[in-house]
Amino acid sequence: MKEENHSMAPGASASKTLLLTVLVSLMLLAPGSSRGQDTPFELLETTIKDVHEAYKSGQLTASQLVQLYLDRIEAYDQKGPTINSIITLNPRALQDAEKLDAALEASGFVGPLHGIPVIVKDQADAKGMPTTLGSIVLKDYYPGKDAFVVARLREAGAIILAKATLGEFGGGGTYGSLFGETRNPYDLDRTVGGSSGGPGGSIAANFATVAVGQEGRASIRRPSAWNSLVGMRTTGGMVSRTGVLAGWPSLAGTLGPMTRTVEDLARLLDVMVGYDPEDPLTARSMGHIPDSYTEFLDKKGLLGARVGILRESIGYKSEPGSPDFMKVSLVFDRAVGELRSAGAEIIDPVVIPNLKPLLAKRASGPDGIESFRLYFRSPNAPFSTPQELLQMPDFSKIFPPRQAGLRRLAEGQVDTSKHYQFLLARRELMDNLLKVMADHNLDAIVHKSVEHQPTLISAGINPPYVAHKGVPDLNTFLVFVPTITVPAGFTTQNLPVGISFLGRPFSDALMIKLAYAYEQATRHRRPPATTPALDGQP
Repeated sequence: MKEENHSMAPGASASKTLLLTVLVSLMLLAPGSSRGQDTPFELLETTIKDVHEAYKSGQLTASQLVQLYLDRIEAYDQKGPTINSIITLNPRALQDAEKLDAALEASGFVGPLHGIPVIVKDQADAKGMPTTLGSIVLKDYYPGKDAFVVARLREAGAIILAKATLGEFGGGGTYGSLFGETRNPYDLDRTVGGSSGGPGGSIAANFATVAVGQEGRASIRRPSAWNSLVGMRTTGGMVSRTGVLAGWPSLAGTLGPMTRTVEDLARLLDVMVGYDPEDPLTARSMGHIPDSYTEFLDKKGLLGARVGILRESIGYKSEPGSPDFMKVSLVFDRAVGELRSAGAEIIDPVVIPNLKPLLAKRASGPDGIESFRLYFRSPNAPFSTPQELLQMPDFSKIFPPRQAGLRRLAEGQVDTSKHYQFLLARRELMDNLLKVMADHNLDAIVHKSVEHQPTLISAGINPPYVAHKGVPDLNTFLVFVPTITVPAGFTTQNLPVGISFLGRPFSDALMIKLAYAYEQATRHRRPPATTPALDGQP
């Protein structure tokens, strides 16, 4: 399946010839323009703004940009460092780009993401491409229509370039029966994190301009932090989950942007947010969406901001005091100093009453099966219930931890008492969090995005399956608070570390403002050495 999907890459057999054409044409400009005569377009670390300026000047076309990214995927995803982050390439990517080039010439940009190649976690439907969930049992599942967010991306002019790897069936580390495991571009022996590891690794490696991940517990923030990216889990209800596994009526899951810069995240989020009648949770977003999140990109945004530092270890199976934990702590301590230098008023530490005991009460509810059924309601789906999935011939090939989770879902046994205690704990913890913020007049609470360095792939694919040590899930426990992670530097082992800004419900724009100010003051992101510019590419 993997080879078949990659063989769908348009123009792959003539990539060398096309590359020469691209390199020549990149140096040519529209009449009257001078920008590109001196400076060729730089592909690595490019942004939405950079791409659009190049389109306007005539320095670059969408078709050329798509081919440049396809060439990088061909060189690095299944060859060279074999990042293994792409499941399926869009067979119409170049055709879509050509249409956008014609539209630009005829009437201008079709939307705010005109000609921007996007990689989507293979948990969201994109018409014309399979949604595999990283599993061999879904290798031939082609949904009949786009997910709500994917449709919005296309309407805004984006090009869906590829579907990326993930934790099988949308959970855990980025391992799956269809593709194997995805490697971290910063250390090929380590995981990208999960479950949105494919978007994380691919954007870190510059396989596209931006990506869309999905988070149920920490599946956007973990791979973002471990791949030196910006990632955001918005307030519950800001982004639709229609056409995505783990959507309505469940609450915790949501799609979110994963990018190399905060500005790109703001531009991508502008298109993603909004009301969707098929996802009632999005009704909560009404009245909370600004004209544009880019309005909050203020380099001095931390000046006078009151930021509380959460130092209590709350990560999954964290080992405070261990050498690995301390390497992240050193970076975090430096980041706190950087926040202060950028003008923030630091309250260090802040203590949230009963934080860990309340977090320990997380429990599954009865909405999981209904969410599963709603997603697999398409007549094209090979099964419609978890019970039918268990009967699939290849079920035994599913990654063992996911098998166990799917069996529990199929059993449908919910401890209503534990779930009720979880609901009470969530309300109490929200009250405690907001009281601490009110008592200290805080704009945000900052904590480590992940308390440990990326785990080794070998530990994640073998019992006891250690794939996400040190991951906090405070925001998805509470659901209705936003969190954004931003690069904070690298450990002494040159592994990425992120810090997270967590705010009050619907303070998404403020979190973007604070993260942008920190990013601009520090500029910690750097691309991985394993996926450099290709010979002859800009």
